[in-house]
Amino acid sequence: MARRFDPTRRDRIVDVTIEAVAELGVAGISARRIAARADVPLGSMTYHFTDMDELLHEAFTRFSLSVATRFEARLVAATTVDEAKQAVATLVLDDLAQSPRELVLTHELYTLAARDARYRTITREWMRRSRTALERHFTPDVSRQLDALIEGLTIHQALDTEPHDPQVTVSAIDAICRGA
Repeated sequence: MARRFDPTRRDRIVDVTIEAVAELGVAGISARRIAARADVPLGSMTYHFTDMDELLHEAFTRFSLSVATRFEARLVAATTVDEAKQAVATLVLDDLAQSPRELVLTHELYTLAARDARYRTITREWMRRSRTALERHFTPDVSRQLDALIEGLTIHQALDTEPHDPQVTVSAIDAICRGA
């Protein structure tokens, strides 16, 4: 029997893993489930990845890089501090809060990182990139505070039962920037 040439198989497995985690959570996935969704033989899983941990690490790395790249693009496009403050508000109010998929993936990653230092390398790099993007316009201290604000407001918006007042976000950003 001839081998099927499939140069995108590894990437497809990683992409399918990201979507499966968004839908089922880390606890709901398995090599068998991922292989079926990716339409690859189960043996391909062990050929491309030593174990599920390696696959999850790569999937979460890919996910975090995609979010960090969009975050950086927003801040690079800003040419003034006011535009940068507006970019931060847009990140919170539009980009991050409007994607239940990304919220789930982020929290699945955070849960792994809280338990396993290997996943903290992903979250540390993500935070470093976020802060570096913020530091194009703000001091390191203000950037750290804004980064924490973005995370906190995104969580609150996603989990609160009451509608979020966008002015609260804008006021919080202004307060942090004034305190610098």
